[in-house]
Amino acid sequence: MLKHAPAGELSAATGFAFNPIDRMSERRDEPGLFDRFFDDPNSRFVVIGRDRPVLKIADGQLDPLHTRAEALAIGQARETVLLGKDDERAIFALMIDDSAIAVEETVSPSGLIDTRRQIIPGRPDLMVRDLRSVTTEGLLPIVQIGFLGQAKSVLFWHARHRFCSNCGAPSNVVGAGWRRECPKCGAQHFPRTDPVVIMLAVDGDDCLLGRSGRFGKGMYSALAGFLEPGETIEDAVRREILEESGIRIGSVAYVASQPWPFPSSLMIGCVAQALNRDIVVDQTELEDCRWFTRQDVDLMLKHSHPDGFEAPNPIAIAHHLLRAWYDGETPSFR
Repeated sequence: MLKHAPAGELSAATGFAFNPIDRMSERRDEPGLFDRFFDDPNSRFVVIGRDRPVLKIADGQLDPLHTRAEALAIGQARETVLLGKDDERAIFALMIDDSAIAVEETVSPSGLIDTRRQIIPGRPDLMVRDLRSVTTEGLLPIVQIGFLGQAKSVLFWHARHRFCSNCGAPSNVVGAGWRRECPKCGAQHFPRTDPVVIMLAVDGDDCLLGRSGRFGKGMYSALAGFLEPGETIEDAVRREILEESGIRIGSVAYVASQPWPFPSSLMIGCVAQALNRDIVVDQTELEDCRWFTRQDVDLMLKHSHPDGFEAPNPIAIAHHLLRAWYDGETPSFR
């Protein structure tokens, strides 16, 4: 079935969340299914090389979908995964060998390297571009961004799990690409998703935002951290906020989630009740952390804050958490 999120569901508004593909998870072990779709001339292939999608350029437009012949001509196939069906057409993800992609360096007059970009040699009709840029620059329709994220995540896992973690033997791809099995010890391995809590601590009309040195100029975002084994979402929120900012947390409420294919995380968005105001910044994790007023957030979302503060890009769940809080659409702890 195609994915149709209920109206107003915040998760559906985040980047990489809208994915209309029917994953057919219950049919992945059906005999002959993979081969039948693989041989179908109507099937289309997403090509990933060096962890980046390879896009076709035709009449000034970009297209992530290749025919099987087009995909196999780009480079040697390493792994192929059946993502699912888009209407009646199957969509595959195909990972090509790194050797098919070259790094092109542009040298400035001073002799210093200015830029590095990845290319398919001899193929000016193809573009290799990182998925984050493709998304933030709006180079493809949102309906295609979702299955590109799906493809990137599952192929990243395959690239790093070729051997059985139980006995070390090379493993085989089965289940239409959604499972690896060890022929030596029989162990089964499944694609992993790493849960990450991302949370907005609030105190009345103020919210807590932090800044990493990796962020763009002036950008502040919600705090975030990986969920640990044996830990609830709520306790992970409390632990991460306390560790990074010194703020103690009471109640925690779930708001929305987002698949984040860098490399393969699930962002679990929450709001949290702050119990104190004094900030103690963990300098190993954050460059700065401070309280922002509702008016500050309004100006940040409008790119008009007088101090140059900026909200995260709309592809990130942090942006939607901030907007939902500003609009009064998140749980209140008053």
